[in-house]
Formats: sequence, structure tokens, C-alpha cells
Amino acid sequence: MTTTNAMRLLMKANIPFGTSEYTVDESDLSGVHAAHELGIEPEVMFKTLVARGDKKGISVFCIPVAEELDLKKCAAVTGDKKIEMIHVKELLGLTGYIRGGCSPIGMKKKYPTWIDETAQLCDRIYVSAGMRGQQLILAPDALIDFIDAQYADLTKR
Repeated sequence: MTTTNAMRLLMKANIPFGTSEYTVDESDLSGVHAAHELGIEPEVMFKTLVARGDKKGISVFCIPVAEELDLKKCAAVTGDKKIEMIHVKELLGLTGYIRGGCSPIGMKKKYPTWIDETAQLCDRIYVSAGMRGQQLILAPDALIDFIDAQYADLTKR
């Protein structure tokens, strides 16, 4: 397993975490597929999505991999009137990460970040370690504190 920047940042901060690896299928980069490969429930694996608001700019959202982001709820929590997903071609330049390997930890800049409130129901959640095929496993409150994020209702239910 490659040690990623996200792992180094957690180690430096003495935040306990685990790791898990899976084989990447370039034809299916979905988080549901990754959860299946790891033998875990999709509810505990969170994908990191990046959006741009009309007033506040770039924001980051972590939601369970099987869920869909509710842009109206996201706009409400960010203070924007309208928010939309960034184009995938912008992801690397804004975050330093590629699609399928975007971690909420260690982005190029510190963006306001929200994690879906369902994470609070889990002892541990999985988030990308910053590259395809590698996941970090950590307590959601530890993640919230480390990246200065907030819990919010973010998905369509």
C-alpha cells in the first residue's frame, strides 16, 4: 500500500485510522462497486464531491456512496442561492485529486466541508485515502474535527 498525503497528515496529527485496499475497475469507479469489493455496506463508505456556489464558491460534501447529493440542501447549508457540481476536469486543479480518488483530507486548499449527518450513526467511516483503490477508515467525529467540517443533511431521501 502506498502511503498517501492524507495518511501522512493523519499520522502527523496523531489521529488513529485504518486503511483498506481494493482492486480498481476503470470501467466502474463507483463507490458502491468499491464498497462491494471491500465487503462493506455502502452506508459506511463516503464519497467526496466538490461543488461551486453562486456566492460562496467551492464547497466539499461527503455523502454515503449509494446516495445522491441534494443541491438545494447543499445551497442552504453553504449560504448560496444556487450550487452546482464542478466539472470533473476541474477536480485535479482545485483539489489535487482525481475522480475516484478524491479525499476530504489534504486538498490543495482548505474548502468549507460538510459530511452527511448519517455518518454520526457509524463508529467508523471509509473515505478515500487520496488515490483510487485505497480507503481510510476513521471515526467520523475525528474526521470532522481534523478537517474542520460540519454535519448536515445533504442527500435526497
